[in-house]
Amino acid sequence: EVQVVESGGGLVQAGGSLRLSCAASGISFDDYSIGWFRQAPGKEREGVSCISSSDGSTKYVDSVKGRFIMSRDNANNMVYLQMNSLTPEDTAVYYCAVGFLGPCTVRPEIHNYGMDYWGKGTLVTVSS
Repeated sequence: EVQVVESGGGLVQAGGSLRLSCAASGISFDDYSIGWFRQAPGKEREGVSCISSSDGSTKYVDSVKGRFIMSRDNANNMVYLQMNSLTPEDTAVYYCAVGFLGPCTVRPEIHNYGMDYWGKGTLVTVSS
Protein backbone atom coordinates (compact mmCIF):
# COMPACT_ATOMS: atom_id res chain seq x y z
CA GLU A 1 0.00 0.00 0.00
CA VAL A 2 1.28 3.40 -0.92
CA GLN A 3 1.34 5.83 1.94
CA VAL A 4 2.23 9.48 1.94
CA VAL A 5 2.32 11.09 5.36
CA GLU A 6 3.05 14.71 6.17
CA SER A 7 4.13 16.04 9.50
CA GLY A 8 5.54 19.18 11.05
CA GLY A 9 2.64 21.55 10.78
CA GLY A 10 1.56 23.74 13.62
CA LEU A 11 1.13 27.27 14.84
CA VAL A 12 3.91 29.75 14.31
CA GLN A 13 4.21 33.50 14.55
CA ALA A 14 4.86 35.63 11.52
CA GLY A 15 8.54 35.70 10.75
CA GLY A 16 9.08 32.27 12.19
CA SER A 17 10.00 29.00 10.58
CA LEU A 18 8.68 25.49 10.28
CA ARG A 19 9.98 22.40 8.61
CA LEU A 20 7.48 20.04 7.08
CA SER A 21 8.34 16.42 6.49
CA CYS A 22 6.84 13.94 4.08
CA ALA A 23 7.41 10.23 4.33
CA ALA A 24 6.48 8.01 1.43
CA SER A 25 6.29 4.25 1.52
CA GLY A 26 5.22 1.55 -0.89
CA ILE A 27 6.91 3.21 -3.84
CA SER A 28 10.26 3.27 -5.52
CA PHE A 29 11.04 6.63 -4.04
CA ASP A 30 13.73 7.67 -6.49
CA ASP A 31 11.30 7.28 -9.41
CA TYR A 32 8.86 9.85 -8.13
CA SER A 33 8.69 13.53 -8.41
CA ILE A 34 7.40 15.03 -5.21
CA GLY A 35 5.44 18.17 -4.63
CA TRP A 36 4.18 20.31 -1.82
CA PHE A 37 0.82 21.92 -2.27
CA ARG A 38 -1.36 24.01 -0.05
CA GLN A 39 -4.92 25.08 0.30
CA ALA A 40 -5.69 28.18 2.27
CA PRO A 41 -9.12 28.81 3.76
CA GLY A 42 -11.53 29.82 1.05
CA LYS A 43 -8.97 29.39 -1.71
CA GLU A 44 -8.13 26.83 -4.32
CA ARG A 45 -5.25 24.45 -3.93
CA GLU A 46 -1.99 25.77 -5.27
CA GLY A 47 1.39 24.33 -5.94
CA VAL A 48 4.10 25.44 -3.56
CA SER A 49 7.19 23.55 -4.57
CA CYS A 50 8.29 20.40 -6.29
CA ILE A 51 11.40 18.36 -6.74
CA SER A 52 12.10 16.28 -9.80
CA SER A 53 12.57 12.53 -9.92
CA SER A 54 15.19 12.88 -12.63
CA ASP A 55 17.75 15.52 -11.76
CA GLY A 56 16.49 16.65 -8.39
CA SER A 57 15.79 20.13 -9.61
CA THR A 58 13.28 22.19 -7.70
CA LYS A 59 10.63 24.73 -8.53
CA TYR A 60 8.83 27.16 -6.32
CA VAL A 61 5.79 29.30 -6.64
CA ASP A 62 6.78 32.94 -6.77
CA SER A 63 5.28 33.78 -3.42
CA VAL A 64 7.65 31.47 -1.54
CA LYS A 65 10.85 31.90 -3.53
CA GLY A 66 13.70 32.84 -1.28
CA ARG A 67 11.79 31.73 1.79
CA PHE A 68 11.05 28.03 1.28
CA ILE A 69 13.55 25.31 0.51
CA MET A 70 12.58 21.84 -0.61
CA SER A 71 14.87 18.86 -0.35
CA ARG A 72 14.66 15.11 -0.61
CA ASP A 73 16.50 12.35 1.18
CA ASN A 74 16.20 9.34 -1.08
CA ALA A 75 18.06 7.08 1.32
CA ASN A 76 15.31 7.54 3.87
CA ASN A 77 12.35 8.09 1.55
CA MET A 78 11.82 11.53 2.99
CA VAL A 79 11.19 14.95 1.60
CA TYR A 80 11.25 18.22 3.47
CA LEU A 81 9.99 21.72 3.10
CA GLN A 82 11.86 24.26 5.14
CA MET A 83 9.66 27.32 5.49
CA ASN A 84 11.22 30.55 6.65
CA SER A 85 9.97 34.08 7.13
CA LEU A 86 6.44 32.84 7.34
CA THR A 87 3.56 35.22 6.88
CA PRO A 88 -0.16 34.86 7.59
CA GLU A 89 -0.64 34.35 3.87
CA ASP A 90 1.18 31.05 4.23
CA THR A 91 -1.57 29.71 6.45
CA ALA A 92 -2.96 26.63 4.77
CA VAL A 93 -3.22 22.90 4.84
CA TYR A 94 -0.05 21.64 3.23
CA TYR A 95 -0.15 18.46 1.21
CA CYS A 96 2.65 16.26 0.02
CA ALA A 97 2.14 14.26 -3.14
CA VAL A 98 4.23 11.97 -5.30
CA GLY A 99 4.07 11.24 -9.02
CA PHE A 100 5.75 8.40 -10.84
CA LEU A 101 8.35 9.85 -13.18
CA GLY A 102 6.12 12.82 -12.95
CA PRO A 103 6.52 16.38 -13.98
CA CYS A 104 7.72 18.85 -11.46
CA THR A 105 5.35 21.74 -11.65
CA VAL A 106 3.72 24.21 -9.32
CA ARG A 107 1.28 25.32 -11.98
CA PRO A 108 -2.14 23.67 -12.37
CA GLU A 109 -1.44 22.67 -15.95
CA ILE A 110 -1.98 18.97 -15.34
CA HIS A 111 -4.78 17.29 -13.48
CA ASN A 112 -3.69 16.96 -9.87
CA TYR A 113 -0.34 18.38 -10.94
CA GLY A 114 0.55 14.98 -12.32
CA MET A 115 0.69 13.52 -8.85
CA ASP A 116 -0.44 9.97 -8.19
CA TYR A 117 -0.64 9.72 -4.43
CA TRP A 118 -1.49 12.39 -1.94
CA GLY A 119 -1.10 12.73 1.77
CA LYS A 120 -3.86 13.88 4.04
CA GLY A 121 -2.23 17.19 4.80
CA THR A 122 -0.78 19.03 7.74
CA LEU A 123 -2.08 22.36 8.93
CA VAL A 124 0.20 25.36 9.10
CA THR A 125 -1.16 28.41 10.85
CA VAL A 126 0.83 31.63 10.88
CA SER A 127 -0.33 34.22 13.34
CA SER A 128 0.28 37.95 13.31
